[in-house]
Amino acid sequence: MTTTSKSNSIDNTDEKSQPLHPAYTVTNIQNKVRTLDGTTVSYPSWDKLFRLHAVGYDVLDHIDSSHAPTKTGSKYAEWKKIDALVLQWIYGTLSNDLLTRLLDDDLTAHQAWVKVKNLFLNNKGSRASTLQHELTNITLAAMRSLEAYCQRIRELADQLAALDFPITNN
Repeated sequence: MTTTSKSNSIDNTDEKSQPLHPAYTVTNIQNKVRTLDGTTVSYPSWDKLFRLHAVGYDVLDHIDSSHAPTKTGSKYAEWKKIDALVLQWIYGTLSNDLLTRLLDDDLTAHQAWVKVKNLFLNNKGSRASTLQHELTNITLAAMRSLEAYCQRIRELADQLAALDFPITNN
């Protein structure tokens, strides 16, 4: 019995010696990253917030796919669990309309990330043209305040920059 007790305590210390990955401490992603809807929250803003969050919680490799282990590797099972968390974060920060377009059974977080990016950055020319038209025609009278007017101009400028059509301050 003494031997069994020692082996159990050794097993417990081995489990405790591995620190908890920071991703497991996130309880509500919406407290960190606002919901992407393409209107109130633009893709460039969402991208910046999500990347900042991913760096802080040590999961950037799950969205940029820089260190994904092979499926037969010893670390794959743990990587897959964290990848599922990051995928939940992505899904949890999308509007219902976007979520229904992205939900898929076998996506990794990186694949979902690329799908979101493609939704907003495909057809760059026509999207940029539409955004430039909106920017040209925006009026202060149509906005509820000067702050809202300036914010909308900034959002449009960020969206254009993300499409590789940056505008100057002039």
